Amino acid sequence: MELTLLGTGAPAGLPRPDCPCAVCATARGASARAATALLVDGALLLDLTPGAALAAARAGHSLVGVRQVLLTHPHDGPAVDLPAGLPAAGRVPDGRELTLISGHRVRAVSMDNPGTGYEVTSPDGERLLYLPPGGAPAGLAEGLAAYEMVVGDVVGRPDAIARLRASGAIGSTTDVVAVHLDHDVPGGAPELARRLAAAGARAVPDGTTLIVGEYHAVPDLPRRTLVTGGARSGKSLEAERRLETFPEVLYVATGGGREGDTEWASRVWLHRERRPGSWRTAETCDLVPLLAEDGPPLLIDCLSLWLTDAMDKVGAWDDATWDTGGEDALRERVAELVAAVRTTSRTVVAVTNEVGSGVVPATASGRRFRDELGRLNAAFADECEHLLLVVAGQAIVLRS
Repeated sequence: MELTLLGTGAPAGLPRPDCPCAVCATARGASARAATALLVDGALLLDLTPGAALAAARAGHSLVGVRQVLLTHPHDGPAVDLPAGLPAAGRVPDGRELTLISGHRVRAVSMDNPGTGYEVTSPDGERLLYLPPGGAPAGLAEGLAAYEMVVGDVVGRPDAIARLRASGAIGSTTDVVAVHLDHDVPGGAPELARRLAAAGARAVPDGTTLIVGEYHAVPDLPRRTLVTGGARSGKSLEAERRLETFPEVLYVATGGGREGDTEWASRVWLHRERRPGSWRTAETCDLVPLLAEDGPPLLIDCLSLWLTDAMDKVGAWDDATWDTGGEDALRERVAELVAAVRTTSRTVVAVTNEVGSGVVPATASGRRFRDELGRLNAAFADECEHLLLVVAGQAIVLRS
């Protein structure tokens, strides 16, 4: 089954008309994207957009052989002229199946918001799932057969990818292609590619023709990642993004509770609110047993609070205790954690604070914490395939 992406952008396109943002200002040439429309084997057009006939011609195709035009979402923009010879555009009711004269079967998939997804099966049995902008399938059962290709709003609805993975509809060889791309990923094409790779997905330019079922190397997901950065740099959000397309995640909060501290309680609440509802939370600093177990991915936030707890337990803040066994006890705890990271079979994303770039702490204990966190960060990073530094909300890849 041959799929040509006549456009890969959001309904308003990219750049958006009259939008002054930095992403739209730099979305030129190959980075510009028309509204998403898919041409399947020259016989089926999914979504009718302005300039579809011209886009097809630029990609070396014609719409003359199109036998069915299907819409996936309400079109609120200006009316689109139907190119001469095309059948009228329509939508298939949820759950209904349509068989084309070309032999393709199209089944309408219900969504959790206004719109319709389409499962397209070729005469040879290859299966494609196309989702509308902002849409995720509703009521998926587990044990579904994996699609050869899924095309959808990966950036806007990462939870849709997580649901499809949980149900089995996205497998290890499924080619996940991101469309409906808008201006909500600062940093342009390189940042978009990095975020999509973390989700096991990719984007392609307008006019690209893909073969559904043809082998394509799915981006490898790093098993161990360390995200470092300064205060309020966006490191926790970056870590969460790296796992937002996973159906299950165990969020390990090393900060615990602080009775009577309303400001801390507010921080914890904000973190919980932006996490997917399917994630579980464990408030603990006992990381070694979690790393030794099998299970869903771990998001550890953060190592600096883990170190604070470890230093509390060995009395490392006191100079006398530090000199008479506290240092050795802390080194042993750090070595146990690093060894557990080295041997873990789980996917791990850990957050830490970058230290040593600012004011030198005024106390010996403060300087000790700074030094020990720097050593912990370096040792932990040595065991990670992927290392990111987040500055002003922008992730810089140090190792990939």
